[in-house]
Parts: sequence; C-alpha cells; structure tokens
Amino acid sequence: MGERVRKSMINAEVNLLFYFLSLFLAFFSRKIFLDCLGSEFIGLTGTLSNILGYLNLAELGITASIGYFLYRPLQSKNRQEIQNILSLLGYLYNWIGCFILLGGIIISLFFPLIFARSELGFGIIYFAFYSFLGSSLIGYFINYRQTLLSADQKNYLVAIYMQSAGIVKTGIQIFLAYTYQNLYVWVGIEFLFGLLGCIVLNWKINKEYPWLKVEKRRGRQLLKQYPEIIAKTKQVFIHRIKDFVLRRSDELFIFGFTTLEMVAVYGNYTMIVSKISLMFNTVLNSVNAGVGNLVAEGDKNKMVNVFWELMTIRHFVAGVLSFSIFYFIEPFISLWLGDIYILDRTILVLLVVYIYMENSRGVVDIYNHAHGLYGDVWAAWAELAINITVTIIAGLKWGIAGILLGKIVSVAIIVVLWKPYYLFKSGLQMSVKYYWSGTIRYYLILLVSFIVGNWCIHQIPFSPFANFFSWAGYCLLGLAAYVLCNATLLWIFAKGTKESYYRIKNMRR
Repeated sequence: MGERVRKSMINAEVNLLFYFLSLFLAFFSRKIFLDCLGSEFIGLTGTLSNILGYLNLAELGITASIGYFLYRPLQSKNRQEIQNILSLLGYLYNWIGCFILLGGIIISLFFPLIFARSELGFGIIYFAFYSFLGSSLIGYFINYRQTLLSADQKNYLVAIYMQSAGIVKTGIQIFLAYTYQNLYVWVGIEFLFGLLGCIVLNWKINKEYPWLKVEKRRGRQLLKQYPEIIAKTKQVFIHRIKDFVLRRSDELFIFGFTTLEMVAVYGNYTMIVSKISLMFNTVLNSVNAGVGNLVAEGDKNKMVNVFWELMTIRHFVAGVLSFSIFYFIEPFISLWLGDIYILDRTILVLLVVYIYMENSRGVVDIYNHAHGLYGDVWAAWAELAINITVTIIAGLKWGIAGILLGKIVSVAIIVVLWKPYYLFKSGLQMSVKYYWSGTIRYYLILLVSFIVGNWCIHQIPFSPFANFFSWAGYCLLGLAAYVLCNATLLWIFAKGTKESYYRIKNMRR
C-alpha cells in the first residue's frame, strides 16, 4: 500500500504545483493577449474551443472504461492483456478521430454564417480552427497511450511533460504577441507545441514501457474478445452525457429565469468557487488510480479502511471550502466589485449546501469507478429528470435559488442516497447501514463546527469589509477556529481520521 500512497502523493504534488503556475500564467497572459491581439481574437479562440468541446462528446466514456479495465492486468503484470486493451483503445480512437475530423469539416462549411459579423478575416478563422482541430486529433491518433500512465498512477509524468510544454508555449506566445502582434504566429505556436508535447510524451511512454507494442489493426478482432469494454463504455457514456447536459443547462436556466445582470452576478460566485474547488480536486483526485489498483487486489479489509481514510479527508476539505465560501465570499466580492454584486443570503446558503454535497461525494464516485459500477444508467436519467423538473418549477418562482434547489434535490436523491447503496450492495457487498453509521458522524461534526466557527467569527473585533488586509486577517482567524474544531471532532469521533493522518505523516517523512 505504501507504493500506492507514494505515487498518489507525487501525483498530488505535481498537479498542485502546475495548478498554481498555470493559474498565475493564465491571469497574466490573458491581459497581454487582450491588449496585443484584441478581444475579438480571444473571443474567437474561446468560441472555437467550445465548438471542439461539443465534437469531443464522441469520446465520452471510452477513456474511463479503458482505465477501469487496465487496473487488473497492471496489478497482475499481464503485459499481453495491457497491449490488447491499448490496441483496442487505439482502434476505437482512430474511428472517433475520423468522426471528429469529418464533423469539424462539416461545421467549418458554415463558418461564413456563424462568423458573418466578425471583423476578423476568414483566413485566420479557418487557420485557427484547423490548428485547434489538429491538436485535438493528435490525442486520438497518437497520444491515446497516455491512458496507461494514468491507470498506472504515473499521471504526474503527463503533467510534467504536457503542462511544462504548455507553460513554455504560453511564455513564447506572450513574447511573440507583444513583439509582433501577429495572429497567425500565435496560432502556429499553439499547434507546434501540441505536436512537440505529443512527441516528447510518446518518447517517455516508450522509455517507461519498452515492451509495449500496440497493434491498432487488431481492433476489430479484439472487439469480439472484449465485448464487456463496449458495454461498459455505453454505460459510462450515458453518465457523462448527463453530467455534460446538467452543466450546460445551468447557464440556460439562469438566463431564462433571471436577467443578464443576474447571470453576471452569479457568475462571479461560481468563478471563485470553481477555482477553489479545482485546487482541492487537483490534489484529491490524484488517488483515483491508486484506488483502482487497490480494488484489483481484492482485499476487502484494505478497501474499507482506505475508504474511511479518504472519506475523512474529503469531508474535511468540503467543510473547509463550504465554511470559507459562506463567511468570506461576500466581503471579498464587496471589496473586489462592490456591494451591488452581492447575492441574496438564501442563494448563498443553497450554494454552500450544494458545494458541500458535490465536494464530499468524491470517494463513493471513485470506488464505483474502481468497481466498474456504471450499470445504473436509470440513475443518470433520473438525476437529469429530477434536476430539470424541480428547476423549472422552483426556478420560475424563486429564480437562482430555485435553480440551486433543483441541483440539491437531484444530487441528494441520486448521489447522496442511491450511489452509496449501489456501491455497498454491488461493489463492497456490505450493508449500507455500515456506510451511514460512519457518514452521519461527518454531518453532525460539520454542524457543530459551523456553530462553533460562527460564534468565533462574531468575536473578531474588526470588519472584513474594511479593506483586503482586514479581510485576510478575518479569514485567517475565522478559518483557524473552524479547522481546529472540525479536526478535533474528526480525530475523536470519525472513522479513518487517525489512520489517514499517520499515513500521510509517514509518507511525507
């Protein structure tokens, strides 16, 4: 188990490092690009990326299902089966790549209509689109083998090579944009580094797995040998489509039930929440492949012990995030943008409830994936139906609060109640009462921690609305009180707390 934890921590540290580097560079470079290349060109790149995002829907499910099927042969070091599965992945990705290429060509025929009002020439529009399309297709035709690195807990290698290339690329683009202000040069660098990153990553894969031989031409034969891969992929596809629709529908509902001004105001909140959540998830999701390998071993006692360790960490992080958003986001927005951009308190309460549910669900999702439990496709349709129904009814009456209520109700019924039952019944094969006997403790600890934190917050003798220095001090004192209370209660009452602490402490040592 030590090797698994070591790899998970390497993945977490590398991903976190590149998260902060990329975040800093993103804010800095956007200003340069807007000034030197123009807002219309930056808007064009965003629009083209969204178009490619819809085309890439064709992939949903394959990478996840292939990752699941790689865990067991990696555990048993069955090289022939690994080669077979990757050969099948290469074959499937060839077809998907051809589909995306054809779809891209067809969509590009309508660019004279789509970009009729654009002041940019069609030369740069087509050049940019086909460069982005080419970079995307590299992943399907060449880079698909990186799935093996992820399943083998070596995703840090992908981060090191690909994100290092991305940082160097952005640096060169900043210099050339500032020097020449040439749109074609910017796009050309984008494509060139996509190609170079692919070459370097494949060189590293060949070095890590010199025995790996992928034969795409055997794909049709392997489809008959591994019919369960296609069945699993269809199941995962439905779950991913559901997630995609729910994310996109939020924007449409908010626009439909409120004003454009409210869309912008709510967008300020979601932008802050998404950035903070991404930081935590960058670290927490580094254990995914490790859990997959653990499940492949088949030791139920280890699975259950690690489950509670991860649950403690997830609920602790979800609580810190929820407490921070509830008490600190309003003064931050007031200082950043002004009081007119602060939302109604009811909306904030519902947003915090949803944040906690979404960020504490991860362990059950990881274990369901590790067990290949995607057969509950009805749950995906049910979550979608519940979300849309409640959102329409409540959204018409309460606006953004109603939209958040729709998300909370659907997640509560399907994710909070059903998914753990499905995992313990079909995966761990234990009574779900065992799950709830431990999980209810987290909710009670959260409640007590919020009450104590709230009392401590009101004892702070200065206002966070005064200036950013006061806000920072307010955050440090308030968060310290919450963390101390929450960590103490988890240590005394929650399963897995001591084990997770000593495991991390020993690995850091």
